[in-house]
Amino acid sequence: MARPILPFDRWHKSYPKPDRGDTPCKCGTRNRPLYPSADHGRGLRWQTRHVDHLGKERRESFDTWQEALDRLAELTSEAASMTRGNQPAHSARVAFFGAQMIDRKRKKKKRANTINTYESHLRNHILPFAGNRIPTSLRRSDSMAFVDHLLEKPNLRSPRTIVQIFKTWRILIHYMMDENIPLPANIVSRIELPEISDGSGDALTPDQVAAAALAMRTIEPRYEVLVWLGACAGLRAGEALGLTRTRVGWQENLLYVQEQRQRGKAAPLKTKASYATLPVDQFLIEQLATHAAHFSEPEPVTQATARKRRARRHVEPIDEDLIVTNRYGRPVQSSDFNEKWQRVVALAGLPKGTRFHDLKVFYTTTLGGPGQHDPKTVQALSRHARFTETWDTYARPPRAAEGLRVTAFGDAFRSMQQSSD
Repeated sequence: MARPILPFDRWHKSYPKPDRGDTPCKCGTRNRPLYPSADHGRGLRWQTRHVDHLGKERRESFDTWQEALDRLAELTSEAASMTRGNQPAHSARVAFFGAQMIDRKRKKKKRANTINTYESHLRNHILPFAGNRIPTSLRRSDSMAFVDHLLEKPNLRSPRTIVQIFKTWRILIHYMMDENIPLPANIVSRIELPEISDGSGDALTPDQVAAAALAMRTIEPRYEVLVWLGACAGLRAGEALGLTRTRVGWQENLLYVQEQRQRGKAAPLKTKASYATLPVDQFLIEQLATHAAHFSEPEPVTQATARKRRARRHVEPIDEDLIVTNRYGRPVQSSDFNEKWQRVVALAGLPKGTRFHDLKVFYTTTLGGPGQHDPKTVQALSRHARFTETWDTYARPPRAAEGLRVTAFGDAFRSMQQSSD
């Protein structure tokens, strides 16, 4: 008995087509618009869909998302019991193994963000394509058709996103093979994927970084120092949002990178290599000190706002010692910062699609410039687990070689020429 890993929303389209006249309804948000389906507002919104042991599709509708989710949990338990009993595992559907894979990764305490990404790829792309298929019916041509399916989706314009979704498909296929499902050995091998630009030569310049900081100062002054933390320390957005005052070595010019913030809450860092005592430039320490002098407290509120807060028994936020908070003194939500960053890209005139992560590329590229630091030092400062990641992905060749003079060959052969003379 297979099932999707999350309830199906009957009221909204899974694949809207704004270019063909679809308009969002009031149910969504600006960052995540929802488009009404033909059933919008009629009947129960959340639906479970599964295939029973006879291969017949079953659907049940519920008023709330949680009720539907609880029902799906029951269905999963029933499917697991049947698989452990008389029903062979390979008679379950792809959706069953998708749910099982996610549950297995949660039990093994994998990173929450990674699991959420897998879950999103399964829910939005993989299960609608092949969720009701019997795994043993899958062939290499299905993997090729899946890529074509993704390329045809109007809301998937980024080749990088399509490649990431296919990686989740590959992980699911390998998981089913590990569960002794007989699948072709080449089912996901040598599949032609969209070309991803390596970004060579696109590293930001110091002027562009300064323009981004100035733009952020205009849009939200409290967030300007995040730009400097990305460019001058190579911190990822979550790491910059999680930096506390006690983890800054103000006199020693050090940052102690120990945690990050995800959805406003403390979370482990990306890899073991991410944990570091990081030496930084005095320039960054000065930027941090200036920020702390101006934005260590929440913004003052008016008397009217204060009265409203007292009326609803407002609780002041706990001081978590964070360097950067929002104007209320609370941890910055990534959605809020991402929205501000998009405005920064436009205001600063940065290349379209510039990410905050490109500041880390600038950091690594600058460290790897001529005469700065040896490659292994750059790897350590960039906090990369693998040397190839530092130089193949981050250190952009055009800028890393800028101003370099090559004299080794003349020096090597000049003595030979002199001896022959």
